[in-house]
Amino acid sequence: MLAALRAAGLFGVRFDLARLEGPLAALGSPERRLGQVVHVGGTNGKGSTAALIAAALEAAGLRVGLYSSPHLSRFTERIRIAGREVLPDALGATYARVRSSLDGLTYFEQATLLAFVTFAEARLDATVLEVGMGGRLDATNVVASTVAAVTGVALDHEELLGADVAAIAREKAGIFRAGRPAVIGASGDAAATAVLVAEARARGARVVWPPARAPHGGALALVGEHQERNAAVAWAVLDELTAETGGRVAVSDEARRRGFAAATWPGRFEEVVPRVWLDGAHNPDGARALAAAVAALGARRVVAVCGVSSDKDVPGILAPMLDVVTTLYATSAPSARALEAAALAGVAAHVAAGRAAVLCEPDPFVAVEQARRDAGDGVVVVFGSLFLVGPVRARLLGECEDQLTVTDPAR
Repeated sequence: MLAALRAAGLFGVRFDLARLEGPLAALGSPERRLGQVVHVGGTNGKGSTAALIAAALEAAGLRVGLYSSPHLSRFTERIRIAGREVLPDALGATYARVRSSLDGLTYFEQATLLAFVTFAEARLDATVLEVGMGGRLDATNVVASTVAAVTGVALDHEELLGADVAAIAREKAGIFRAGRPAVIGASGDAAATAVLVAEARARGARVVWPPARAPHGGALALVGEHQERNAAVAWAVLDELTAETGGRVAVSDEARRRGFAAATWPGRFEEVVPRVWLDGAHNPDGARALAAAVAALGARRVVAVCGVSSDKDVPGILAPMLDVVTTLYATSAPSARALEAAALAGVAAHVAAGRAAVLCEPDPFVAVEQARRDAGDGVVVVFGSLFLVGPVRARLLGECEDQLTVTDPAR
């Protein structure tokens, strides 16, 4: 299965939902058998928000599927039922059974349809879908969702989604449905909010504003002020889901608090071992949120390990973090898309302008160990790319990884 998916990566990224019509029909229209569907998009925070929603639904006793991307260490992380990754052998058997219907589709298209088949056969009460990229033409958007949410919009993937936040917001708003709630979060660039509202109304969706702060009573396992904004979106989504289903899918405040307290989202400001934090921040908006969360730790010394993809706004990612770190180790993520460590170190030294020491260590695992020694009783923050965070996390925790690395293709 992994080899076939890896080969499908050669098709790159294609935005054309019509490509999926035939394969979905051949598979028996699994996208129509997912239970109540929540669709979550946004530049940053969509994965955390989706995880919070799924955890609350599960705490209410519902059988829930969660589809997310990308994965950190194992492809099966993308497809979860009742809080657990699907079993590799079972997923491989499903893929072998449906593969002929997936031929010619891209990697993400195949992954998405495989998730739909898996979820349809699991007889779920609800499915939470995280948008892969954009929204309007993302493969997940073939589903008629009950509630859709956009956490916020900032610059990222401009080469495919548009050169400014207005253009990107229009793409993100493509998941809003006529006659259905459109929850609009407060993360990202404030200038995008008006565009999201206009697009929602043009599509006939009902605009819903989250509370300023979710009334979870402090029961939020995900760390950082930015997660409070995600929790607010999740809370509003659950309100709307209850209303839209006439109470058939209802999540009490108590179940929400239990779900929020139990929710996990690996690699997103996660303390994996004492004083070592990992975060996949890979755009300037995400880096600003991470820098604020790091500052709130109040550590005397902060040593960062950074690796980024070559197609990202590298100075924009580095600048916020160089305000809060003592030393930064520039490294290279184990990915074909990674910027070389020496090039990253050069950019970092220029952006730092003496505010922080910048060192170059191409091997990410060596860089992390050196950073841990350097930090002493301070903290280490590994950031810049999920392609870096995933392998580092697996190494630190001793978790298994796929024997064949399959990553999302270059944009």
